[in-house]
Amino acid sequence: MQKMSLTALARRHLDTARESTSGRSASTVYGGHEHVLRQTMIALRAGSSLNEHENPGDATVQVLSGRVRLVAGQDEWEGSAGDFLIVPERRHSLEADEDSVVLLSVAKRS
Repeated sequence: MQKMSLTALARRHLDTARESTSGRSASTVYGGHEHVLRQTMIALRAGSSLNEHENPGDATVQVLSGRVRLVAGQDEWEGSAGDFLIVPERRHSLEADEDSVVLLSVAKRS
């Protein structure tokens, strides 16, 4: 069994994102290439984003802090701390309206 503090990890990633030229910081919390499930913590400085990309499988975004927008074409969903967003099965982007940290969970399709 492993245990980690998501709060402490989120704080570190947000500090890194604020100082980064890209405005982002991320790391895998659980899983990876050898697992079906992958959970990634992503910190975004206000005004930064993850550019539009394909959905690699069943995916959700849990907003740990801040405010984000999940955008897929003309559709848009806002999320703030405590919200749980289901990622649409099409190209999408994630934009930070304020300094934010999310936990992205993806179950890869075979």
